[in-house]
Amino acid sequence: MKYLKTAKERVMTTTREFQQSVADIIDEVRRDGDEALKRFNEKFDGCIREQLRVSRQEIEEAYAQVTAAELADIKAAAKRIEDFAKVQKGTISDLADYSPEPGLILGHRVLPVQACCCYVPGGGYPLYSSALMLAIPAKVAGVKRVTACSPARKGGAFIHPKTLVAMDLAGVDEIYVVGGAQAVAAFAYGTGQIKPVDLIVGPGNSWVAEAKRQCYGQVGIDFVAGPSEVLVLADHTGRADLIAADLLAQCEHDRVAQSILVTTDETLAGGVMEEIEKQLAVLETAEIARQSWNDYGEVAVAENLQAALDYTNERAAEHLEIQLENTDQAIDKLYNYGSLFIGACAAESLGDYATGPNHTLPTLKAARYTGGVWVGTFTKTCTHQTVSPEGLKNLAPLVSRLARGEGLIAHAKAAECRQQLAK
Repeated sequence: MKYLKTAKERVMTTTREFQQSVADIIDEVRRDGDEALKRFNEKFDGCIREQLRVSRQEIEEAYAQVTAAELADIKAAAKRIEDFAKVQKGTISDLADYSPEPGLILGHRVLPVQACCCYVPGGGYPLYSSALMLAIPAKVAGVKRVTACSPARKGGAFIHPKTLVAMDLAGVDEIYVVGGAQAVAAFAYGTGQIKPVDLIVGPGNSWVAEAKRQCYGQVGIDFVAGPSEVLVLADHTGRADLIAADLLAQCEHDRVAQSILVTTDETLAGGVMEEIEKQLAVLETAEIARQSWNDYGEVAVAENLQAALDYTNERAAEHLEIQLENTDQAIDKLYNYGSLFIGACAAESLGDYATGPNHTLPTLKAARYTGGVWVGTFTKTCTHQTVSPEGLKNLAPLVSRLARGEGLIAHAKAAECRQQLAK
C-alpha cells in the first residue's frame, strides 16, 4: 500500500481522570436527581429551567418557527425513514410451533423494549435528522414509551425548534431539555422528573459515549460511538470531484472526523487531493473541514483491487462508498462496514438525511461486530418451550445424566421427579 497522505491515529481512549469525571457526574445525578440535572444544564449550556420536560406549548411554538418548506422537507425525510423501517420490521418474525421431536415444542417471540431514550446531540448544528433516525424505528418497532432528549441551545432554555419539530413528527412521547453524561445517567437510573428507560440510543460527544459505557448493564445501549468517518473505495472509474465532495462532507462534521480514500489508480488519488484543496477554498465550513482533513484525512493507493478490498475490510468504516467498474464482484467481498453506498450517485450525505436506512452507525472499527441502529435495535428475541408428558420420556433421563455429569444434583432431581408424568 502506497500512502500519499497519512492520518493521525484515532482511538477511543480515555484517561482515568476523564472516566472518573464522568463517574462523578453519574453519581451526582443518582444522588441529587433533578437538582443535579438543573445544575449541569446551567453549567454546561447556560440553560435555566425548572421543568425539564418540554411542554406541548413549547412544541407548538417550535412549529411556528419552522417554515412551511422546512416542515415539508422534514416530513419527506421522515416518510422515507418510516417506510424503510416498516419493511425491515417485516423481515423479523416470531417462530412458533417448531417441534424437533414428539412432545417438544419450541419457538420465540420478537418483543419491543418497553421504553427507550433517543439521545439527539446539540452541538453546533440542529441535528434534527438524528431525531428522525432514532425515534421513527423505535415507534415502528412498537416501543410503548419513546422519549428523547437534547441539550438546550447555548445560553437559552429551549431545544432548537427544528429538532423539537422533528422529535414530535417522529412520534416521541416525552421530550426533555438535558444533554451530556448527566442525561445518560438520568435515563439510566431515573430522577424525579424522568422515569428510567430500558434502552438508550444515539450519538454524542466523548462524555456521552463514556457515560453510555459506564451505565451499560443498568440500561441497554446501541453501541459506544466515536467521531464520524467515511471510506471511499474507487478504481480508475471514480470521479475526483464527487469523491472530494464526499470526503469533505464527512470532514465538516467534526475536527476529529475521518475521511479516507483507497484507490487502485494513483492518478485519481492525486486528482482527489487537488479537488479537495479547490473545494476547501470556497467551503463555508472550511475551518473545521480543513483541520479534520489535515489531521485525519488519508489517501492510499493499492497495488490491485484485492489489496484495496482487504484494506477496506480491515478499516471497517462507518460509511463505505464504492465507485468501481465491477461493483457486484466487489460487494461480495466486502463485509465490514456500517452502511454501504454503491455507485457514483450514492453520496453518503444522501443517507445522512433521506434515503431511509439509518445514519446512526458504528465507528472505530466496531462495524467488525455490529451494524447500525435499525428497527431490530428496539426489539428482543425471547424464546419459549413447551414439554408434554410424551416429550418427558426422552428428555428427563437425558437431562438427569447431563446434570449429574456437571455435579448439579438438584437439576437432575428436578428432571427425575417428572419422570412419573412421562408417557
